[in-house]
Parts: sequence; C-alpha cells; structure tokens
Amino acid sequence: MNPLPMILADLRGLKWIGPVVVVLIAVAVAVGIALGAQERAFRKASARAADDFPLLIGASGSASQLVLSAVYLRLEALPLVEGEALRRLANDPRVERVAPIAFGDVVAGHPVIGATPDFATRWGRLAVTEGRLFDHENEAVAGADAGFAVGDRLTPSHGHAGSPGADDAASRAEEARHRHEGAEYRIVGRLAPTGGPWDRAVIVPVETVWETHGLGDGHAADGGPVGPPFDAERIPEVPAIVVKPKSFAAAYQLRSEWRRGATQALFPAEVLVELHSVLGDVERILLVASALDDGLVFLAVTALLVTVVGLRRRRYAVLRALGAPRRFVLAVVWSVAAILVALGCLAGLALGWGAALAVSALVAGHTGLGVPVTSGLPELTWAGGVFLAGSLFALVPAVIAGRGDVVDGLAG
Repeated sequence: MNPLPMILADLRGLKWIGPVVVVLIAVAVAVGIALGAQERAFRKASARAADDFPLLIGASGSASQLVLSAVYLRLEALPLVEGEALRRLANDPRVERVAPIAFGDVVAGHPVIGATPDFATRWGRLAVTEGRLFDHENEAVAGADAGFAVGDRLTPSHGHAGSPGADDAASRAEEARHRHEGAEYRIVGRLAPTGGPWDRAVIVPVETVWETHGLGDGHAADGGPVGPPFDAERIPEVPAIVVKPKSFAAAYQLRSEWRRGATQALFPAEVLVELHSVLGDVERILLVASALDDGLVFLAVTALLVTVVGLRRRRYAVLRALGAPRRFVLAVVWSVAAILVALGCLAGLALGWGAALAVSALVAGHTGLGVPVTSGLPELTWAGGVFLAGSLFALVPAVIAGRGDVVDGLAG
C-alpha cells in the first residue's frame, strides 16, 4: 500500500497544529545555530583586529584594559609609559618598527587616536582610498566608517564624551563642555576598511595629541615633518607602544625584557585566549541550555501529536480493518511527524542565520568590530542532530497509533 496519500491527508488535517509545531521547532533550532555562528564569528573578528598589533607595551597594570584600549578602542585612562621607553625601542636592533599610540580626545563621538604615519597605514599594508596621508600637525585621516569627508575641519573634545557615531543633543552638549578651544584638525584622507574599531576613529599625528595637551611635540625643532625620529629629551609619556619585532625570537625576547619593573609587554593573542576561553565556557552553557530547551519543545510537540493521534483512533482503526498492517499506520504517523520536524529544522537554519546576522550588525554598530558571520558544517550538524532527536520522539505517537484493538478503535 502507498502511504503517501494518507500522509498528505494527515498533514492537511492538522490545520493550525502543523504550523505551530514547525514554528516551535524552528525557534528551538535557531537559538543554537545563532549562538554557535555568532561565537565563531566574534573569535575571527577579534583575532583579525589584533593582527595589526604584534607586540604591545604599556605601563604596569591591567593587560586586558591595555588591549581593549589600544586594539579595540574601548578607551579608559591608562598609566603612562615614559618617553625613554620609546627611544630605547627605536634604537633596539631587534625592532623593525615602533609606534606610540596616544588617545584621550573625541570628536562627534569618534575617538581621536594619535599615531605615526607609518602605523596609520599599518606599516604600508593599509591603503589610503581618498586624499592622502597626514604629514603635518593638525592634519588627520578618517577611518573608513568615521563618516567625515576630506576637507572637513574638526574641533576635538577632551575625554571620552559621547559614544561612537553619536549625534544626539546630549552627546553634542557633553562634547561642547570639554572642547579644546583653538585646536582644529583638517581631514586630508580616508583609509581603507580594516573590519575593526579603528575604522571609526579619526587618526592624527601623535605630535598633535601631545601638543593639544601641552606636552610639546617630541622633536627638537618645531614645525617639521611628523613621525620618527623623536628627540629623546622631548618625548612625552604615552599610554601604549606598538612594536613590530624583526623575528619571532626577537618578539619573545622583547616581551620577556619589557615585562619587568614599571612596564608590561604582551601579545594581544594572550588576552584573546583568556577572553575566548570565557566566551567558550559561556557558549557551552548556552548551548546546553538550548539543547534542554529543544528537549522540552520535543516533549510538548510529542504530547500534542499523541493527543492528535488519540483523536484519530477511528481513522487508523479503519485502515487496519481494511487490511493495513500495524507498520503501515506507524509509517504514516511517523512520516507526518518527521516531515514537520524537517520543515522546522530547515526554517530554523534560515531563522538562526538571520538572527546571527542581526546580532552581528548590533555588535558592529556598538563596537565597530566587523563580525563576519558564516554558515557551515557546525550549523548543519546542529540541525541534523535536532532532526534525529525529533525523529526519535516522533516514534512515540507512531507506536501509540499502531497499537490497540481494531474493534475498540472503530467503536471509539
């Protein structure tokens, strides 16, 4: 006997029950998929943003805050490193490039970061897509997402007033109260996107940040080109120094030497490993909670389908009275339930993917960190696992439908 007509008839007879079952399963599947995809995407994005910072040196203190401030621009007041450290690193034969990082100002909600021309382009790896690179004080380049045009003139404010991209009255008023009167930057170029928080920054010569705060410009003669070499006697203190060692061996030697005394040296990956470990623990907890939620959904769906099977006892009894074996009834009921589970899993894949993209957009809007969400084997494995579990649960109403006496079923 061909069970397909009965399967289609049962599906049509479910009316609103079928869509409800599909929606419940889709939501259960989507939660697990969105969690897994977003966590992996965040790992990739955070690691990619740290690639431009081979070795970070700062004053003794919180390693996590040093990385969050210098790499991810979650700016907080940091203890400062003596300018002598910059001179020593610049003269160290194991160092290929070195760049001071200075911050503390904001303009229109975007952080103002002082750096050298070399580091603004990540030592030549990052192109200027519009205009040119700064070469004098009070010139600036905008990150790809900073929203300023070449030629714009900006007045910075002290501190971390506002938030990235803020354009509300409260943020503008807060910045106005802390504005550096007499300081002005002119945007002369725009950088290519990096997919990190620096895309939302306004990058100026580090000398400009020093001058704005009355610290001099680090050079023996005023008004010259910006960038190294700096005058050893005039270098102000800085919150962070980015070092590009000549080799892996040199990197580990420098890290060891500068972790003593009043300074700390670290690879950003060290902090990321700890952060990802915490995120991994949280993800595992959430995935276990999601799996338990899936189990509860399947119990509810199974109870609903068992009720539906009870209401259709006479239909299945008629089939058996006409000669259909128990396995035929079992196959029909199981197939209906399995089809609903499969539709729910497919819908859950799409819903989970959409949820991960939505969360990625929220994260990017809040942090500036581009989170590239991708789908692959883990998502398919999760959906497949849910389908397998749902198929096993579907055996319960199928077995119940195939049992019982035919006469009792016809009289029911």
